[in-house]
Amino acid sequence: MAPPLLQLKDIALTFGGTPLLTSAELSVSTGERVSLVGRNGSGKSTLLKIAAKVVEPDRGTVFVQPGAVVRYLAQEPNFGSFTTTLAYVESGLKPTDDPYIARHLIEELGLTGAEHPANLSGGEARRVSLAYVLAPSPDILLLDEPTNHLDLTTIEWLERDLDARRTALVIISHDRRFLSTLSRSTVWLDRGCTRRIERGFAHFEEWRDMLLAEEEREQHKLDRKIVAEEHWMRYGVTGRRKRNMRRVGQLQALRENRRTYRASAGDATITAGSASPSGALVIEAKNIGKSYGDRAIVSDFSIRIQRGDRIGIVGPNGSGKTTLISMLTGILAPDTGTVRLGSTLAIATLNQHRDSLDPNVTVKQALTGGDGDTVSVNGVAKHVISYMKDFLFSSEQARTPLGKLSGGERGRLMLAQALAKPSNLLILDEPTNDLDMETLDVLEDMIGEYPGTVLLISHDRDFLDRLVSGVIAPEGDGRWIEYAGGYSDMLAQRGADLTRDGGKSETAKVSKGAPAAEPQIIKRKMKFKEKHALETLPKTMAALNQKANELQTKLDDPQFYLRDRTGFEKVTGDLAETQRKLAAAEEQWLELEILREELAG
Repeated sequence: MAPPLLQLKDIALTFGGTPLLTSAELSVSTGERVSLVGRNGSGKSTLLKIAAKVVEPDRGTVFVQPGAVVRYLAQEPNFGSFTTTLAYVESGLKPTDDPYIARHLIEELGLTGAEHPANLSGGEARRVSLAYVLAPSPDILLLDEPTNHLDLTTIEWLERDLDARRTALVIISHDRRFLSTLSRSTVWLDRGCTRRIERGFAHFEEWRDMLLAEEEREQHKLDRKIVAEEHWMRYGVTGRRKRNMRRVGQLQALRENRRTYRASAGDATITAGSASPSGALVIEAKNIGKSYGDRAIVSDFSIRIQRGDRIGIVGPNGSGKTTLISMLTGILAPDTGTVRLGSTLAIATLNQHRDSLDPNVTVKQALTGGDGDTVSVNGVAKHVISYMKDFLFSSEQARTPLGKLSGGERGRLMLAQALAKPSNLLILDEPTNDLDMETLDVLEDMIGEYPGTVLLISHDRDFLDRLVSGVIAPEGDGRWIEYAGGYSDMLAQRGADLTRDGGKSETAKVSKGAPAAEPQIIKRKMKFKEKHALETLPKTMAALNQKANELQTKLDDPQFYLRDRTGFEKVTGDLAETQRKLAAAEEQWLELEILREELAG
């Protein structure tokens, strides 16, 4: 095996009296691709900072092969006093590097190089930071959440670029697909220690669950042994003092092992406050459009969203996802077309702007609205400490200012705020940013079981594939198309990846002199619920029609009113309700049949 380029041995670090790292190790050889995984707060970012020699450990050794070039991508970039993005990226080049590489990477990432670092958005800052660490073609890349704030176009570009390099990688990411694509080894940081498997992230979760199950069995055996020894202490002590003292010592050692055992952190308990069900139709948009100056953001877009739908919205940063969702939910009026919202809608929104949180407000104040000790969830008062623990906050964090929270903790707090409100329509804008995978699993389960409707903006491909029944994607010039299925289904139907300019670059790929191919128009398919309704509605209509005839027969009896006035009024009301349901079913069936014919034709 090749000697390591980077090696961390027996790393220990303590913050504020609590051990963060106790015996962590990391070894990276030439060309290795390692995913570093663990819960939020387990010390992954700190271990990467120690590897980059940004943080000094309390104990342990850090070895870097002499002459090896290491580049570290931090979650929070520091651009120093540079006045342009190009100057910042060029500053990371080796003396022998061609300066053109810096400009090439910046342009590949959709920037010009003239931007002032102080004016960059979160996504732009991340792209500049990536250009800085990639430009010198380092021997080792330490990447801390490289996909955060990136759009899908850039994530897929980064995957291809890293896959083509011979650089050794250590990656921290919540993006399952990104890790599965790139990693060949996995290091699990758990309760201060590291464990390693020489397989990629795709095999990690099964391996982790096996280790935790074995650990639980061992703890169960330890508990049973302690109980047996305590029973001996009470009832089995004999006169053989030497043997007895040895067993007493063993019991004390068992108790000490049990006392110092650090159990794995539990999962978050994420539940959404539920309101009464909305109407069957949630949102209907017809030919809506929105432009800013000469640029069309949305053009002639129509959609019909039914109760229970899970719709994902994807696209490059700046393509208009937030504008589209604002129009669909009635926050922003369209320039053209109409939007009709269904009845009894109760909307809860999670936005992606973590910086909207007041850094001086405490966790308790943020959840209770400033005072009191309770949070109202589903109309029931719940103590704020109990609600905090549902989202993996400790009771000691109740008075912690929000400015002191990590990115993952801020993400969980915003989820806790949004989901406490009763709702039947969830609007989630980048909910996966900074969340660890265990919390993502629980969030997925919650969304899957949510009885209402979900509109989801996300750049997490695996998250979209697991949850949504339809994806809305930009096609350029303000055109948006809805595709049936998840993100992978959308790509299969489009026959091409998303592009940064929303589809325009496909024509740019055609060589000069060659005729441009006719653009492929992909019509959306009928959703499962629409197909099911189309198949079952005729039976429903027949049953309602039969019931209406039976009720009408009763009313046709001329003696019925004289014999039973109360019964006559009840049957009259039942007939009116049955006729209303029949008319609604017939109207729905007619709309679906027209839709089926349009899609087929």
